[in-house]
Amino acid sequence: MPAPPRLWLRHESRTTERRAPLVPEDAARLVRQGVGITVEESPQRAFPLDGYVRAGCATAPAGSWAEAPGDHYVLGLKELPAEPRALRHRHISFGHAYKGQSGAGELLGRFAAGGGALLDLEYLVDTGGRRLAAFGYWAGYLGAALAVLHRRGMLETPLRPLDRPGWDALLRAGAGGDALVIGALGRSGRGACDALEAAGISPVRWDLAQTRVLDRAALRGHDILVNTVLVTRPVPPFLTHADLDAPGRRLSVVADVTCDVDSECNVLPVCDAVTDWDRPVRRLRGGDRPVDVIAVDNLPALLPVESSRAFSAELWPQLLRLGDGAGAWVRCLRAFAGAAGPRAARAHAEEAAHVR
Repeated sequence: MPAPPRLWLRHESRTTERRAPLVPEDAARLVRQGVGITVEESPQRAFPLDGYVRAGCATAPAGSWAEAPGDHYVLGLKELPAEPRALRHRHISFGHAYKGQSGAGELLGRFAAGGGALLDLEYLVDTGGRRLAAFGYWAGYLGAALAVLHRRGMLETPLRPLDRPGWDALLRAGAGGDALVIGALGRSGRGACDALEAAGISPVRWDLAQTRVLDRAALRGHDILVNTVLVTRPVPPFLTHADLDAPGRRLSVVADVTCDVDSECNVLPVCDAVTDWDRPVRRLRGGDRPVDVIAVDNLPALLPVESSRAFSAELWPQLLRLGDGAGAWVRCLRAFAGAAGPRAARAHAEEAAHVR
């Protein structure tokens, strides 16, 4: 029987990132199964360090993961700091590096330099390609919520985290408008539709059937567009500059939940940069028919406790299977090797042996 895995939960370097991929209650479940867990101190994590201590975890200073023993999986969410340049560990996080995004080559080069590997959580999927752990519902909910609040003139900046009752109360405080959700049957789409319903808006729901042959006039005829579609290969765009300039366009707010802004898979090429908590809205067209876009790429961090608990509940059983030959982790390694190219072939073979 393989030894239980060892995890190192790192501090998130982005100051607005308050989520955790593993919450204390689920860390305790893993510890009881023999998994060794070290948790870094973090000034912004929504879950205090003492909760992890009570769960049986060891602690370490923030940012010390680079010195962790080589057999530890470094667990995180968003981007890594710029140093060290060579990454020798197996990292479990969202890399955003497999679809030609900006900085992808640099990140993959750091793994090649150190002999490490990326187990990208976006590619932790079952045999049907469905993600086994995802923040999608809350990303969709918050993307739609920000769009509604902005259109009503109620969006306060900089953005700040709230709990679910707080967001629902804001959404109920106004009225009017209509909305289209693309990808409505997925996790993110369901979250977006629930937020719109809370705001008193019955959204029009599009999914695969409606996007095969796009009715562009219908798309432009809504006040709000929420895009929740995640694609893995280039497809015809949903919204173009010609659409923004079309006569009779009603659309005024676009919420790009997917945020594939610098990828060849971007279905909203009118949006070519993410926005942030300080400036969540960017104007695409001015004049008497303005169009604004919201493209915040860590939306669930605005609801850190609820979104983290939901994600952790899905992830911890998968972490327990890191050493027992689970096919999902092997698929992650194959995705990494495919993106990193021939230079990762040997490292992939060695890393695959660790998870079999």
